[in-house]
Amino acid sequence: MNVGVSTSSPLPPPSDTSVVTSTFSTVDYVVFILLLVLSLAIGLYHACRGWGQHTIGQLLMADRKMTCFPVALSLLATFQSAVAILGVPSEIYQFGTQYWFLGISYFLGLLIPAHVFIPVFYRLHLTSAYEYLELRFNKAVRVCGTVTFIFQMVIYMGVVLYAPSLALNAVTGFDLWLSVLTLGIVCTVYTALGGLKAVIWTDVFQTLVMFLGQLSVIIVGSAKVGGLGHVWDVASQHGRISGIELDPDPFVRHTFWTLAFGGVFMMLSLYGVNQAQVQRYLSSHTEKAAVLSCYAVFPCQQVVLCMGCLIGLVMFAYYQEYPMSTQQAQAAPDQFVLYFVMDLLKGLPGLPGLFVACLFSGSLSTISSAFNSLATVTMEDLIRPWFPQFSEVQATMLSRILAFGYGLLCLGMAYISSHLGPVLQAAISIFGMVGGPLLGLFCLGMFFPCANPPGAIVGLLAGLIMAFWIGIGSIVTSMGSSMAPSHPNGSSISLPSNLTTVTMTTLMPSTTLSKPAGLQHLYSLSYLWYSAHNSTTVIVVGLIVSLLTGGMRGRTLNPRTIYPVLPKLLALLPMSFQKRLHCRSCSQDLSMDTAMFPEKMSNGMLRGSRDKEAMAVPEEGSAHQASSPTFILQETSL
Repeated sequence: MNVGVSTSSPLPPPSDTSVVTSTFSTVDYVVFILLLVLSLAIGLYHACRGWGQHTIGQLLMADRKMTCFPVALSLLATFQSAVAILGVPSEIYQFGTQYWFLGISYFLGLLIPAHVFIPVFYRLHLTSAYEYLELRFNKAVRVCGTVTFIFQMVIYMGVVLYAPSLALNAVTGFDLWLSVLTLGIVCTVYTALGGLKAVIWTDVFQTLVMFLGQLSVIIVGSAKVGGLGHVWDVASQHGRISGIELDPDPFVRHTFWTLAFGGVFMMLSLYGVNQAQVQRYLSSHTEKAAVLSCYAVFPCQQVVLCMGCLIGLVMFAYYQEYPMSTQQAQAAPDQFVLYFVMDLLKGLPGLPGLFVACLFSGSLSTISSAFNSLATVTMEDLIRPWFPQFSEVQATMLSRILAFGYGLLCLGMAYISSHLGPVLQAAISIFGMVGGPLLGLFCLGMFFPCANPPGAIVGLLAGLIMAFWIGIGSIVTSMGSSMAPSHPNGSSISLPSNLTTVTMTTLMPSTTLSKPAGLQHLYSLSYLWYSAHNSTTVIVVGLIVSLLTGGMRGRTLNPRTIYPVLPKLLALLPMSFQKRLHCRSCSQDLSMDTAMFPEKMSNGMLRGSRDKEAMAVPEEGSAHQASSPTFILQETSL
């Protein structure tokens, strides 16, 4: 069954009741302004505390002294943007609860980063995730990864600032450019002056505001329609409670497999290798704290997903009893929630302002993380390697200037977004397109010791080409199909001049009733498989090119940059098998080591040198020759 087409009854017809008036009261403005003032105050507090004594480590890495709790909430807030707050309820309202199964992917999507990526990154004592690429490959691969990330975030941060402001303007009459400028300026000031510590603690505050805003909607809405039990009954009667769809077809938009396993790769691209998240892991005071913060995100993500889905169900039950106005029925998908909230909370001073503060908190947390991570990679990957003579004071000042510069660039991108028209959807989709190839690049280096720099660069380029080919093709196809009439409950969305419509088409790509063929069929690949498909392309092409160019023969390989997949898998075998394999591998390794390092073996020093190397951070050029995969495996398993 195609989940893009619902079998439930049609949505309630629009009524000719009066248009929703969404004027803010004085209390609402006070609540909203309080959010901005407190966010700014937190940033300025950390900026003024020890002013003049800040180091580059304090500014970019919070001096690596953060504890588990603030890091976990900051990890949660980083990609909990206003687009997601508006999008998930709208998805549930239109298509039912199938999307809720995405929560299953959070388990592996957070467990793998906690036990694979965090240990490797943390023990290398990195500042930028892309430093890993130089340690594993070379400087050219590091620059390619950095430039790709900068392109991804610059395009995205303008959109995530502009699109929610436009939706807010359409529904509440809130001045568009006043909200854009206010968000941009406040975020730039506290990020540039306070650094990562200010960003993390403002994320904590903004996360609490997001929870309160969404919780208020659930409580008030469910109370008005007779409780959550009644909400569930109404949704079930109208076919909005979805069963487990076990169709393995990757071209079906939402199935259990697509959400549970395709979603894992999406989560890995966000929580495994994205600089904004890696930087928070590395700011933790210990590796254990970094792992615990990743664990703590799991229940928080489940709560956030449940709240978004419940808002969608409450909204559906509400409009079964209170028909929509004509204006609401003709609104863009990302405006559904705003119309519902303003209709629901009218007459309750302060609550509309709290929900708007919730939306702006989502934007602030995402944008501030983008500013900080962009300033970090630009400083550490593109400037300091070429200008190592910078003093601590100069580097700190330049980092602040970079954050200010990216803040101004974000405002410029928001202005450009206002003139993009339908191309805005492509700009939003770029974020998802680029995440997969970057994930593939890190996996290629971490899991495959034979991968070499030429293979990494060619693989990354192949992954990006594949990502843009399928992604842009899907957008163009969906834009063309949206012009045709669709089923009342289908996911085809019209594209009027209002740009907010295309914001949600990334979350809810259009599907048509006819079966596509040829390239059209390829373009209908579910968006949740994009990361898996594109990262796999990078790995396959990278391995082929590496093998054709001699692998790592003649090149140095730092064993600490490899995750020992085979020893970890062998550890799952029964102990008797492990002992047999261990004895056999030890005898092979001993003969190999004697051949490679006869002087160390004769002095009985080989084991000690390995133990020392396992404890110390390797310096450039200190890695062993990688001519023996057996030796590499033994090193990395220590």
